[in-house]
Amino acid sequence: MLSFLPAPVIGVLNSILLGLNTLFWCLLLYIPAVLKLVVPHKGFRVLCTKAIIAIAEAWVACNGGWMKLTQGTRWQVTGAEELKRESWYLVLSNHQSWVDILAMQRVFNRRAPFLKFFLKQQLIWVPVIGLAWWGLDFPFMKRYTREYLIKHPEKRGEDLRATRVACAKFRYTPVSVMNFVEGTRFTQAKHDKQKSPYQHLLVPKAGGVAFVLDAMGDSIQTLVDVTIAYPDGAPTFWDFLCGRVKEIRMEIHTTDIPEHLKGRDYSADAEHRRNVKDWLAEQWRAKDARLTKMLASRGE
Repeated sequence: MLSFLPAPVIGVLNSILLGLNTLFWCLLLYIPAVLKLVVPHKGFRVLCTKAIIAIAEAWVACNGGWMKLTQGTRWQVTGAEELKRESWYLVLSNHQSWVDILAMQRVFNRRAPFLKFFLKQQLIWVPVIGLAWWGLDFPFMKRYTREYLIKHPEKRGEDLRATRVACAKFRYTPVSVMNFVEGTRFTQAKHDKQKSPYQHLLVPKAGGVAFVLDAMGDSIQTLVDVTIAYPDGAPTFWDFLCGRVKEIRMEIHTTDIPEHLKGRDYSADAEHRRNVKDWLAEQWRAKDARLTKMLASRGE
């Protein structure tokens, strides 16, 4: 353990370790990613995808290694024992910090299928990891503003079509489709601006969840509801690298997804939109109460 070192030194050290770890595994990942690109055979591409996922899981495991080496963070995690590797999951979580992603990867790694996030289309051009995301079949989405769609109505529905194309790749290997349904990280200013009815959460957006259930309703049977709490307040990514996060708490709850929420057109079916929003609001009320309890024992 190197947690005795000054925080800025730990931060620089962890930045270097994270960078080198990412570069090493990404370069290795490019081999099956390129083969997957140039060989148009479904079975071979599925095999390449499995190799890519194994490499990505090794990257996450090594990240866990430098966390243990340099940090004294206490991890309180419940419910992880319910996860299974050979399952298809819809994963929903509250979102407070970029640390959420590393925390979830560490807890889920090799317990559940590799987490896949929906990304903005522009992120495919990010150096080093953009190609890695593509190789891992992370869905790249192009979002249009309301104003743009008014001028270009022919673009309506493209987000759903893109979701269906992306999710089609998930039918051949188990996957955890991850969605931060609040759409952005929680801050008190955003909470107040929304006039959110929840104490610790922003208002959830149902569209992304509904699109996944429409595209993959016959494959995804289980919701994995993740609640993350930081007793000392949401940290920045730099705080985490410096080892300043004393404790991370996470509760994981699995439940069946109601059948009536699957395989229906969210954009065209008003009753379905209402059902999905009501179901998500129910999950969020339970999560808000859960967060209140998780934060009530700060510092214990």
